[in-house]
Amino acid sequence: MHKFKYPAKFKKDKDDGSFLITFRDIPEAITQAETPKQCFEEAADCLEEAIAGRIDDKLPIPKPSKALRNEKMITVPAQTAVKAALYIAMKENKINKSELARRLNLDVREVRRMLNPHHGTKLPSMEQALAALGKHIELHVS
Repeated sequence: MHKFKYPAKFKKDKDDGSFLITFRDIPEAITQAETPKQCFEEAADCLEEAIAGRIDDKLPIPKPSKALRNEKMITVPAQTAVKAALYIAMKENKINKSELARRLNLDVREVRRMLNPHHGTKLPSMEQALAALGKHIELHVS
């Protein structure tokens, strides 16, 4: 099971009071915010774009570490988390887009859209694709 909730560090700048936000599991995910409230919004957006970038660049998506004392947990938005789960499942099963398209009886362009982090794929389609790889979605609301 892969959880898409990553630890972030919010470091306050002594000079201007803004916050630098970093993720130790995803070092390219760096952003800033002006207020503590904005930290969570900016961190979630930054994390989503970093995960999307890893999918686009065909890079691994690391499993999240546990938060350290000075870190806050940031959740990847649901649509991106499901797409990342499909991307990871394909890597684990060593299948490409063409093979997944064959298993789903779809055109390969549909599978490309499923993996496109910026395309709004319907949840039933994502569930079907994950099921074809022996996976399912579990939703936890907290």
